[in-house]
Amino acid sequence: MANWNSIFKNKGKVFNTPHEDMNALVQILKKNKAKRVLDLGCGSGRHTVFLAKAGFEVYALDNAPEGLKQTRAWLKEKGLKANLKNSSCYKKFPYKDDFFDAVISIQVIHHAKANQIRRCIKEIERVLKQGGTTFITVTKNKTGERGTKIKQIEPRTYVMLDGFEKGVPHYIYNKSLLRQFFKNFKIYDIYIDSGDHYCLLGELK
Repeated sequence: MANWNSIFKNKGKVFNTPHEDMNALVQILKKNKAKRVLDLGCGSGRHTVFLAKAGFEVYALDNAPEGLKQTRAWLKEKGLKANLKNSSCYKKFPYKDDFFDAVISIQVIHHAKANQIRRCIKEIERVLKQGGTTFITVTKNKTGERGTKIKQIEPRTYVMLDGFEKGVPHYIYNKSLLRQFFKNFKIYDIYIDSGDHYCLLGELK
């Protein structure tokens, strides 16, 4: 079964360009006086590097050692620093309660089953300060460019049987489900980006 560690090992960074709305998000974070930011599911580091360059105290979590290795190399190349941890976002986060001013997670918390996603969001709530900002992007389609054959493993959850993300699970969201999952957040906006992902911007109540 494929996983992101093998994908990073075989394909390299995979993602090089930050999400299209990161510049606007940085302005929001600075306006909110955010300092300590978690990049949840950092992958090979595109947002960790971006946020570190923008002057934030960045923490990055991922369970793909190859992605973390690439993140460290990228940070070193740019003369930047961040605190990296090898851990799954579907287990208890290795951080204290109310530790972060903001949590971002780009195209990460759809690679799981619904109960795992709920556990992840509970952990986001635990480590995020009240009033802290969150920016999340998740998938809304079964396949897109990821593959042509899929297998349903539980309601709204599919595994690709071919293509780039063969063997990787995908939970398919809609706006109503996003609001349910993030019911403890004041949601400022839910919209669709140019990559056809749902984007959620909010703050912890």
